[in-house]
Amino acid sequence: MILRKLPEPLAVCRLAGVGDAPLDAGFFALVRTADEVSLVCPTDRVPSNATARDDGWRAFGVQGPLDFSLVGILADLTAILRDAGVPVFAVSTYGTDYILVKQGDLARAEAALAAVGHTVL
Repeated sequence: MILRKLPEPLAVCRLAGVGDAPLDAGFFALVRTADEVSLVCPTDRVPSNATARDDGWRAFGVQGPLDFSLVGILADLTAILRDAGVPVFAVSTYGTDYILVKQGDLARAEAALAAVGHTVL
């Protein structure tokens, strides 16, 4: 499998509302549930209405698009990283999946993925 490492550091945030989400940010994922609004965006684009934030994330995107009939992609990747002791935060889009790891775990994550034959660009 081919994964692309996104260049920018990311933050995972909780927002008070969706109004200040940086819609023009490079990478961003916004999820709203009945209980919360969560945002993943470049660290330098965290909006002022963030009520909590966790900085220092980096992302790998699975080269896609991925067909909805495919199974086990996230399970495979997260199992590899679990076995390497790397915590993850996962985000999926219509076309692919993204695995976020903390900056301090980036080299270990890349090595673990490469060791089982995945390519990280």
